[in-house]
Amino acid sequence: MRACNLPLAVFASILSFTLSYTLRGSVSWVVDSSDVVEDSSEEVAPALLVDGGGLWKQAYQSSSVLRESAESPAERVEEESNDVTQLSSRLFSYRLEKVKSRTGGGDPPPHQELARTARFIAHNSDWGHLSTISTQDTIKGIPFGNIFSVSDGPVDNSTGVLYFYMTPMDNSVADLKSNPYASLTFSEAEGEFCRKKRYDPEDPRCARLTLTGKMVEVPLQELAFAKEAMFSRHPDMVNWPVGHKWFFMKLDLIQIWLQDWTGGTTTVPLEEYFKATPF
Repeated sequence: MRACNLPLAVFASILSFTLSYTLRGSVSWVVDSSDVVEDSSEEVAPALLVDGGGLWKQAYQSSSVLRESAESPAERVEEESNDVTQLSSRLFSYRLEKVKSRTGGGDPPPHQELARTARFIAHNSDWGHLSTISTQDTIKGIPFGNIFSVSDGPVDNSTGVLYFYMTPMDNSVADLKSNPYASLTFSEAEGEFCRKKRYDPEDPRCARLTLTGKMVEVPLQELAFAKEAMFSRHPDMVNWPVGHKWFFMKLDLIQIWLQDWTGGTTTVPLEEYFKATPF
């Protein structure tokens, strides 16, 4: 009898241990009872974003997440006259659409088409490496890198503007409160092109792109598009714990650095970058 009860005891122990975890989109999060969503289907998940006197409650004013002025790499700049970094302190109702099949991708443009190559990499990258100036005690003032999911628009609508879905709990967001300037790096090694060509990620023919600029919060009039851009490319995001107070940011570009062939690097003019198309 004792031998028969042993498996049940083991199973009960495992079950009791896992009660404090909720599985959401193949990622385990430690949550408390107020953060559990019973039904994470498509019909229920968008309700997490409804502006209904609850989840976002204007908990974070603009100045408490990102301040309006900060020190640039060269000097401390004054407050911007046009306040485009105002926090969208609430999210409104949004229905998640079906994720569209990726129509882009494929081989990159000819390497001579610099602006188009930069747009191609930015649009077809689902994640990138964001570098900030750290505020962590042991590495304060030293560059700190972190991985973020990004999108410049749905698969059939590229803007060249990179959007982010951020939480104030992230170290990088703490860094951006102190200094909002950052660099976002992509590599063609993320896709299949360099693998098919057997290019090492450091081979200059395996292009890499670094976008440098100022991280700002998405203004209210742009929020609906930011949601569509991020959630259509990263649908699991709608199930992330609401207690983390997620909000949308974008990178206002200052410089576009590209290495896509032998013979040196290129700084792509912003005007050419935004005129180009990745398709």
